[in-house]
Amino acid sequence: MDISKILFLDIETVPQYQSFDDAPEEHQKLWGDKARTISRDDEVVPESVYERAGIYAEFGRIVCISVGFINPRGTIRELRVKSFYWDDEKALLTEFADVLRKHFNGADNLLCGHNGKEFDFPYIARRMIINQIKVPRILDLTGKKPWEVAHLDTMQMWKFGDYKNFTSLKLLAHVFGIPSPKDDIDGSQVGSVYWEEKNLERIVKYCEKDVVTLVQVYLSLIQEPKLSAAELSVE
Repeated sequence: MDISKILFLDIETVPQYQSFDDAPEEHQKLWGDKARTISRDDEVVPESVYERAGIYAEFGRIVCISVGFINPRGTIRELRVKSFYWDDEKALLTEFADVLRKHFNGADNLLCGHNGKEFDFPYIARRMIINQIKVPRILDLTGKKPWEVAHLDTMQMWKFGDYKNFTSLKLLAHVFGIPSPKDDIDGSQVGSVYWEEKNLERIVKYCEKDVVTLVQVYLSLIQEPKLSAAELSVE
């Protein structure tokens, strides 16, 4: 496998509204239905779990997509990392979709994420459809057979067919001796950093660290040397 053909990515998402009370009435009602489903509690107070709305494409939105790809330069590998981030989700997704079509549209291109098959890839595709953006070929699974889906998932790679276990990127980083990407914030804090601190730049840095860690974990899984500090380049 040509590693330069792989686009590594991670996304950060937030609830569509700062608080449950800010959401329109119909949105509140639908979130209440969802909250009872995910909590398995008919008496749950929807406001109490609204911070979880960001992980569902119907109730959340993307504020950052960070990507990385390895550019071989002779015996040197250069990891280049770039982020797409806007308060305007449609602009963010349009820019990202254009990059996929122009640079990662070949039959041999692959996307890689940690739990990407269950979260990042479908979330991006769903939000593109909601924003009326044509889903790029590499994300569109319509009519594809399983072996035609160009998606890699480091969590699935680590499972080796064991479907009982969820292993976080942070835990795999620890296992492989990679510095933790969660040295500032973690995923549960992204919503408050966005809505309360208004600090999108902090979220972007966190997302980019996840991409670097994802690449290092992938290299460890395929038993290739991890990247050195000199081989990392963040735009």
